[in-house]
Amino acid sequence: MTLAVVDARTRTPIQEDYLVYLPGWTLERYLQEAPENAFWEFVHGEVVVHSPVRAEHQRVVFFLARLLALYLDQRQGGEVLLGPAGLWVAPGVIREPDIFVLAPEDADKARGFPVKARPLLVVEVVSPSTRRLDLDIKPQEYAQARIPEYWVVDEETRTLVQHWLEGEGYRKATFTEGRMVSRALQGFWLEASWLWQHPRPSEWDLVQKILASEG
Repeated sequence: MTLAVVDARTRTPIQEDYLVYLPGWTLERYLQEAPENAFWEFVHGEVVVHSPVRAEHQRVVFFLARLLALYLDQRQGGEVLLGPAGLWVAPGVIREPDIFVLAPEDADKARGFPVKARPLLVVEVVSPSTRRLDLDIKPQEYAQARIPEYWVVDEETRTLVQHWLEGEGYRKATFTEGRMVSRALQGFWLEASWLWQHPRPSEWDLVQKILASEG
């Protein structure tokens, strides 16, 4: 299915960030028609269509994805997947996180669409249109799905929000600087300042630094 979001007055494509909610969809229709190259999520009969992401957004996503993948290759195995790979969060809820990390024993279960294995970690990078979704709504969904850890990277405010399961819900901590230690990936940590550096440091050098700190 092809969807164009245009200004009703000028009939020109909208350039600003947006979320479009399309009601009246079934899960079957969504699985058949959701495009492979765009972020379309499914939530209880509504399709959530995301605007194309900005270059700055993708730079953060690929920096973190590469950092995580290199670390897992050296440390414990596992797999890093990127959106718009779909993730089964709950019956009637399919999200397409920017990044999610599967444990080694679950990587082989990642087949087709959506992925039904429970990730160790989910990461979302905030866009102007997704701020409330990433910071308020998705933490509730991911906690209910018992996903051990969830990070939100917000470049506008230069904050990194870490959520981790404790009891029935998430606790959280917010970092503008300093070291954030993962609760789900043994031995992994990062400095929040790495995310805001331009140019960002070499992912391989950072992985060596993380590994050296373990011994």
